[in-house]
Amino acid sequence: MSTTAPKLPEGRYGSGRFGGDDRKADRRLRVAAIVCGALMLGLIAWLGTSYLVRETRLHGEVPTFTPVSDTMVKAHLSVQKRGGVSGVCTLRSQSQDGDVVGQVDVAVPAAGSSFEKDVTIRTVRAGTTAELVGCVAHK
Repeated sequence: MSTTAPKLPEGRYGSGRFGGDDRKADRRLRVAAIVCGALMLGLIAWLGTSYLVRETRLHGEVPTFTPVSDTMVKAHLSVQKRGGVSGVCTLRSQSQDGDVVGQVDVAVPAAGSSFEKDVTIRTVRAGTTAELVGCVAHK
C-alpha cells in the first residue's frame, strides 16, 4: 500500500498573487514605512517649529511672589521678548486648597527686548501662590 502526500491547492502557500512574491510585498511595506516615517518626522518638525516661534516671541516668568494680606499677593513679572512685540501676560493666585482666588492681566509694551514689573493680584481670600498662566503676543 502506498500513501501519497495530499496535493496543495493551486494559488496557495507560496504560489500565486499573495504568496509567491514575497520580495515585492516586502518592498511595498518598506516603502510604506519610509513614507509614513517621513510624514511623521515632517509633522513633528512643523509642530516643534511653530511651538518655538510662538514661545520665543514672548516668554515670561514669575521668579518671586509674596502674599501681602488675605486679599492681596504681590508678584514680580519678568518677560523676555523680541523688540517691537507687545502682548498680555496673565497671572493668577491660588489658595491653599488649589482654588483660583485672583487673576490679573498685565499689558506688555512693544518697546525693548525685556519687561519687568511688580504686579499686585487682588484675591477674594488668602492666596498662597502667584503663577504665570501664559503670555500672548499681539501681532
